[in-house]
This record gives sequence, structure tokens and C-alpha cells, in this order.
Amino acid sequence: MAMPILILDGGISRELQRLGAPFRQPEWSALALIETPHLVEQVHGEFVDAGAHVISTNSYAIVPFHIGAARFVADGASLAALSGQLARRAATRPGSDGARVAGSLPPVLGSYRPDLFEKNAARAILDILISGLSPHVDIWLAETQSSLAEAALVAELLAGDTRPLWLSFTLRDEGAPLLRSGETVASAAELAVNAGAEAILFNCSCPEVMDAAIIAARAALGTRDVAIGVYANGFAAHAEEKAANEDIQSIRDDLGPDAYLKWAKQWTASGATMVGGCCGIGCDHIAALANGLHAD
Repeated sequence: MAMPILILDGGISRELQRLGAPFRQPEWSALALIETPHLVEQVHGEFVDAGAHVISTNSYAIVPFHIGAARFVADGASLAALSGQLARRAATRPGSDGARVAGSLPPVLGSYRPDLFEKNAARAILDILISGLSPHVDIWLAETQSSLAEAALVAELLAGDTRPLWLSFTLRDEGAPLLRSGETVASAAELAVNAGAEAILFNCSCPEVMDAAIIAARAALGTRDVAIGVYANGFAAHAEEKAANEDIQSIRDDLGPDAYLKWAKQWTASGATMVGGCCGIGCDHIAALANGLHAD
């Protein structure tokens, strides 16, 4: 019997923009958290209504790059806590059917930029995010990790935490399935095993590269009990030298809900048991997954 598919939520920033929340760089999705938190909670609730079993906190942009170093020092912990509180309220409101909350931990020194990673600087930022999120989350999700070093630090900081750890890596948008650092999916799978992670995922990359990554991860994991998940983005292929969050990118017009569902069916056929969406993948997409994949 096939395993039931766990449905994840989609990208929150474009859904906030759809609702009329303030949305600009450099603050990005953190601006809505600061100015219109009720809309953040509304988006979480809409993803739950669409069928998501897990929703991720709107904490991805709570980093100095987006909100500034001074504001992060002053307000980072409280904003992280607020992001957790809003997700928790949406997950537990009537009709939520027991959705779980994943605490989103981003690549704190820059998305798609493994070259900018510096362990001590990243540790100081992650400590604040983890502290603020911890009372409110069921799962830890280190997402859009571009290198093994980024993910290994998160695993190190959460080593004593009993909640599930999910490690999600972003991939190069062309060629063989490699992390944006050039490291292999097999190495990422080994890291997930050694860190005691419950799942390895691939996110914030184009749908076209995901299937090969799933196959590579399955081969590396063998019979070891680590789930595989995917949540692709709706961006066009991305230049390697440019950070993902330097500007507001356009969304592809060939990834509507039905098209995205076709990709998801391919991923689940290859072994993914967790599927959702990243940037540009909205509530309609998640509803299509929930209905089309017959999730429990």
C-alpha cells in the first residue's frame, strides 16, 4: 500500500501580496509581520483550508539582510515569536483538523549564497530565531539550505531538541542534482541521517530538477528511515551568482495548479511522501495537491 502523502503549505510572500499586505524589498515577507500580522495569520489559515497538514512560520525574512541589523537585535526574537504565535493560532482554529507548525529557519546570511556562510555569524542569528520560535512549533524546518555547512549548523544547534528536524536543500536549476554549493544530494542525505533528521527535502528550485534529486536521495538513503519531500518554486531558472532575495522575481505562467499537480505526481511516484510549494506556489496549488494526491 502506498504511503499517504503529507501536504505542506506554499509560499507565503506572494499570498500576502495577493491580500494587499505591504510587500517590498528589503523587508520582503517580514514587512507584513511587522505592519499587518492579521494578514499573515489569514494566509496561514487559507493554506490550512486548502488542505495543508503542515504550515511554516513566516520567519524566513527575520534576518539582518531583510530587516536591518539594529532592528534584528532589538526585535528579532519578538518577531520570531510572533510568527510562531500566528501560525499556531491558524493551525488550532476551528476546522484546522490538527495542522502542525514548522519553525522556518532560513539560510541566515543569504539565500543561494553558500559563499557568504560564516559559522559564528550564522550561529548568533539562528540562536535568536530558535529562541523566539521554540515555544510555538512542532517541527524544525531548516529550509533553502545551499550547503552542507548551513544545514549542519542548524542540526548542531538543535541537537538536544526532541522535535522532528527536517533539512531542506535548494538545488542548482540546471544539470545534475547538486546543492547550490556544488555538493551532492548523496552527501546531503548522509548529513540528514547523521543529524537524526526525520526528513530530507528539496525546495526553492524549479520543478524540473526535483525528480532527479528524489531518485539520488532514495539511492543514498537505501532502507534508512528518512522521508523525502519536495516543495518547488515558481521562478524561472536563477543565476547562480545572484541571491534569491535580492529582488522580487517574476513567476512563471506555466505552473498553474493543474500543471504543478502533474509534477507532484511524478515526485510521489519517485518516492516523495511530502509535497508542498515554495515561492509563487499558492493556496490554489496546495488545494490541487490535497485533492489530486488523495492525501489523508
